[in-house]
Amino acid sequence: MATHNWCHNPKCHTYETTDRVRGSGNNKVLRTRKIKIQDMSTGYYWQGWENHFCKVGCLFDYIKLHIDRIVAIAPVREPSETPIKIKKEKYQSHRYRHDDNGNYERVPYQATRTTIVEGNNE
Repeated sequence: MATHNWCHNPKCHTYETTDRVRGSGNNKVLRTRKIKIQDMSTGYYWQGWENHFCKVGCLFDYIKLHIDRIVAIAPVREPSETPIKIKKEKYQSHRYRHDDNGNYERVPYQATRTTIVEGNNE
């Protein structure tokens, strides 16, 4: 099994950083970064993309280039919905009324707060 991957961003080798410079004498090149494959079971906060891209910028460059094909893998043709229960409660609040002289007064009114009920909403 491989221990390293090359960054999958097709532009990675074009970014001018010193860690990408390879070669001797006058035969220098910019090379795609090599990435050590991380074991996802170690419990460290790995998300998976780190094994294929050297940095977030390379990940997003790749996504921008291939977004239509990525989305075509599992297209969403209908919205998803989750049933919930809500709770409405009335409470006293205030608004401010301003006049032409720059004065303002606090005016009470009845407001409504809508919250999602925590727990099993099925």
